[in-house]
Amino acid sequence: MVTGKRIHGTGAIPGGMNKSLSQEECDYLRQDIDAVIQWADEAVALVQKVYKSNLPYHDQFATVPSHFLSLSRSDSGLELYHGGLRAKNTHGDLIFDQVDYCQYNDYIHEAVKPWSYMKFPFLLSLGQEQGWYRVGPLARVNNCDFISTPRAEKRRKAFKDHSQTALVQSTLAFHWARLIEALHCAEAIKELLQDPDIMGAERVAQGEKRFEGIGVIEAPRGTLFHHYQVDENDIVTKANLIVSTTNNNQAMNESVRQVAAEYLSGTELNETLLNQLEVAIRAYDPCLSCATHAMGKMPLQIELLDANEQRLDRLFKHGTGQIERE
Repeated sequence: MVTGKRIHGTGAIPGGMNKSLSQEECDYLRQDIDAVIQWADEAVALVQKVYKSNLPYHDQFATVPSHFLSLSRSDSGLELYHGGLRAKNTHGDLIFDQVDYCQYNDYIHEAVKPWSYMKFPFLLSLGQEQGWYRVGPLARVNNCDFISTPRAEKRRKAFKDHSQTALVQSTLAFHWARLIEALHCAEAIKELLQDPDIMGAERVAQGEKRFEGIGVIEAPRGTLFHHYQVDENDIVTKANLIVSTTNNNQAMNESVRQVAAEYLSGTELNETLLNQLEVAIRAYDPCLSCATHAMGKMPLQIELLDANEQRLDRLFKHGTGQIERE
C-alpha cells in the first residue's frame, strides 16, 4: 500500500515515499494484524520445538564460532533501519559500538581472492584472517540487548537462554532468529498503525544536494551497505555495495568446510553430502540468483580434488533435482 507493489516496490523516492496511508488503508490493515501476530508467535514456537527436538544436531551442524555485525539502536535495542554499527567477538564482547555507518570504511575492508568474484569483508582491527564475521537475523538477535516489542522480547530471551555461551553460534539457529524478527515486525506494524503520523501529508524530507551518499540498513538477509558518489551532472562516478551475502561470504565457506569435515568420506561424493551442503548454505539465505527461495530448485555442483588438485569425483544437482555424476 505504501510502496505501490507487493514485490519490488516503486514508491521510494529520495527523502521518503511518494504516498502515505489513507484512513481506509489503515483500517483495512488493522483488521488482520492481531491474527498475523498470533501466527508469527506460533511460528516461533514451532521452529523452537523443531530445533530442540533434534539436539545436538541443530547446535553443531555447520556451526563455526564467529564475530557478529549489525546495526543497533543507541539504547542497544534491535534496529532494522537506522542505527549505529555494532560488532561483537566470538565471546560476546563488544569490538565497537554505535559507529556512524558513514565511517564504515574505517572499520570494514574487503579482501580479494583469485578464485572468486565475491569479495571477503573483514573487521579491520582484527585483520583479514581473523576478522570475518556474520550478519543477518542471527547477528541481530545476538547483538541486541533487547527487542522493543513484548512477545518478540520474550522469545529472544528464550533463544538466548538456550545457549551455554554468550552468543548463539549455531548456523541452523538463523531460522529461529529469523522468525523472532518476523514476530517483532508484526508487533511493530500494529504499533505503527496506531500512529496518526503514518497518514501524514509530509512524506519527503527536503535537503541540499550532496555529491556523496552512504546508506546502511538491515535487509532481511543482513547488513547492507550502499555507497555512491556523483558529479555535477548527476552521473555516478563511484559505487560500492557490500550486500548481505558478501558479508556472510567467508562464514558460508567455513560452514561448508565443517560439513565436508563431517560428511565427506575422502574418496567419493554422495547425495547425503550434497543435501547437507545445501542445508548449510540455505541457512544464510544467500542471494544466489534468489534460487534458494524455491525449495529443491537450487543447482549445486561439488568437486572432490586430491592433494595435487586432480579431480577424483564430481556431483551435479540440476535445478530439477536430478543428480548427475561425472
